[in-house]
Amino acid sequence: MAASRDDCMALDAHDPLAAHRAAFALPDGVVYLDGNSLGALPAATPARVAAVIEDEWGRGLIGSWNAAGWLEAPRRVGGKIARLIGARDDEVICADSTSVNLFKVLAAALRLQRAAAPGRDVILSERGNFPTDLYIAQAVAASSGGQARLVTVGADDLAAQLTERTAVLLLTHVNYRDGRMHDMAALTRRAHEAGALVIWDLAHSAGAVPVDLNAAEADFAVGCGYKYLNGGPGAPAFVYVARRHLQAMAEDPFAQPLAGWLGHRAPFAFAPEYEPARGIDRFGAGTPSIVALAALEAGVDTVLAAGIGALRAKSLRLTQVFIDLVEAQCVRLGLRLLTPREPERRGSQVSFAHAQAWPVMQALIARGVVGDFRAGEDGAPGILRFGFAPLYVRYADAWDAAQALREVLASRAWDDPRYFEPRAVT
Repeated sequence: MAASRDDCMALDAHDPLAAHRAAFALPDGVVYLDGNSLGALPAATPARVAAVIEDEWGRGLIGSWNAAGWLEAPRRVGGKIARLIGARDDEVICADSTSVNLFKVLAAALRLQRAAAPGRDVILSERGNFPTDLYIAQAVAASSGGQARLVTVGADDLAAQLTERTAVLLLTHVNYRDGRMHDMAALTRRAHEAGALVIWDLAHSAGAVPVDLNAAEADFAVGCGYKYLNGGPGAPAFVYVARRHLQAMAEDPFAQPLAGWLGHRAPFAFAPEYEPARGIDRFGAGTPSIVALAALEAGVDTVLAAGIGALRAKSLRLTQVFIDLVEAQCVRLGLRLLTPREPERRGSQVSFAHAQAWPVMQALIARGVVGDFRAGEDGAPGILRFGFAPLYVRYADAWDAAQALREVLASRAWDDPRYFEPRAVT
């Protein structure tokens, strides 16, 4: 039996994470279920960013690179993220975007494989992977001079397609469309048995689900800072490289191909020849955005304050409550659940397919329930996507969202010309 609103309010009253909602500046009258696209604003961020701008930049000027620790910020924030993804502090750095970091690690992984096993030329990925990951893989393959090619298969066929030709397995841990989560440890182990290296995209994992890269013996990982890490639009991304690979690259100056000045061993020596920094610092490239890193650090601190275990426990309960509520009231109205029912296979989102997903979502947003839309795969119906960020989403929010969805579908409120208008961002 689905929960009532009183049941949901009782869950909120006993929620050990309830106090963390106050750490966010949330608008009144909005149920925000889009933290898997853009996290909410932490209440501490405006003051922190203002201090960087007004004090450190405004008064300290260029001296703040030393006095305010600007130069150390990519490693400092990377070290905090490392605690959320099961990595060591010296294996993670914040830099650039997820796409740029993926280019770096994919090129590095292929270079390692060419040295160790020249016959391996396949980058294997899931057909439904996030498009930018596939685009980057296509670009790396195209620039490889015929030494690499991208092969994509269905999610259920990945393990069977790992062969002696596979150089790299490239996967997103939690699928952006349906919220299905791969078994990181099992797939990494299977790839290693086949002689392949593995790159994990943690964009929909970091800050939402437990990740233990070291325990899984992962090789590389990338992720963004603006979803569940609450770093703000376009926040810096992060990159992880296992210590063993950093050591293996030590004598290869261009194992990381974007040889920018802040990846140099001594950037302020201004030497004409490139000599990479030791360790993870070589995966930096250009000058970091200090204002953006300050916002990201404030966001990461909100996740660390709660603890990933507590977040996962609430996430699973929230998503189950929402699934139960929606299925009790809406399945006869054209919805089909895409997200796995098994808790261990589910990220922190719930996705439903519907033939009119786009106008349905626009009608929900007009009612103050903010999720988002994604196109279905291979011509399938569009997807209503609801992200549950346990730091600030309440059980009562799940109930209110389910009721709004039922009302929009039952009344056909979505069938209004204004809700069919296209938008640049979906």
